[in-house]
Amino acid sequence: MGMIEVRDASYRYAKSETPVFTGFSAQFAHGEITAITGNNGCGKTTLTKLLAGILRPVAGRVSIDGLNLSNMNLFEIGRHVGYVFQNPNRQLFCDTVFNEVAYGLRNLGFDDNQTKQEAEQYLEYFGLMGYRDIYPGKLSHGEKQRLALAAILALGADYFVLDEPTTGLDIRRQRELGELLLDLRRELNCGIIFVSHETDFTTRFADRELVMEN
Repeated sequence: MGMIEVRDASYRYAKSETPVFTGFSAQFAHGEITAITGNNGCGKTTLTKLLAGILRPVAGRVSIDGLNLSNMNLFEIGRHVGYVFQNPNRQLFCDTVFNEVAYGLRNLGFDDNQTKQEAEQYLEYFGLMGYRDIYPGKLSHGEKQRLALAAILALGADYFVLDEPTTGLDIRRQRELGELLLDLRRELNCGIIFVSHETDFTTRFADRELVMEN
């Protein structure tokens, strides 16, 4: 079974004398939804960025299905691990919802017909076809999250990492997001990792909870 493995990883920000964590190890498997929980400042978001290659450990290693992230660039890592920021505005940059998904497909070498077919398939799956030609900034927070997931899935990612995905969502939208994550896990056998302070959301939708400590 494939997995993301963190082995004896340590991380310290450049302007800090205190490491966020040291000697940290964990595994995140295909077909599993893992919630990362813990008090503020314990390193949850830092860990998720290590999993996606946005940050690199100062010691130890992070590997995806046996491949060391240190030997891969961000685009290569993005083919395996997709990251959804707490504020999805940080990763949406195209002029239309369609182009947001099509951008990655074009970079993979898809021609115009393939790009159109694939992009519209993902927009349909995530319930976004009605917004195909809309500027992404006009979408709701939940719709932006789904668009970010669509763009990630189009790249063929096997793992999805979401930082505080329930932030700004009411109870109904949280439930819809959770059901979507369950659908993705069931249909794709992908690994899903999310950070959350919402106990009910974690209990209902995570297979496993990883509690980090300060």
